[in-house]
Amino acid sequence: QVQLVESGGGLVQAGGSLRLSCAASVSFNVMGWYRQAPGKQRELVARMLSGGSTYYADSAKGRFTISRDNAKRTVYLQMNSLKPEDTAVYYCHVPDGSRDYWGQGTQVTVST
Repeated sequence: QVQLVESGGGLVQAGGSLRLSCAASVSFNVMGWYRQAPGKQRELVARMLSGGSTYYADSAKGRFTISRDNAKRTVYLQMNSLKPEDTAVYYCHVPDGSRDYWGQGTQVTVST
C-alpha cells in the first residue's frame, strides 16, 4: 500500500514563506507537487527526478524550490514570496507506471 503523507501547509501573509513536505512509504523516481485552487483545474507546480532533474511551472519559477531526500523518500517544496494567487490545496504526486498516487492535500492560504 503506497502512502504519501503531507505536512506544512497553513496561512501566511503575502510575501511570506512556507515549506511543504511529503513522505512516501516507498521510493519513486519522480515526485512532485500539484495544486488546485477553488473552481480551477489541478495544475502541476514542480516535479523532481531522483537524479536531481527538476521542472517548474512558470508560476513557480524563481519563487519555489523543489528538493528531495531520497534516503527519507521525502520531497519538499519551499515556497517564497507567496502571493494570494498561490492559495490552493497542494497535493504531493508520484507517477508509477500506469498509476498515479496522490497525497491527502494540504491547504495553503495566502492573505493580502
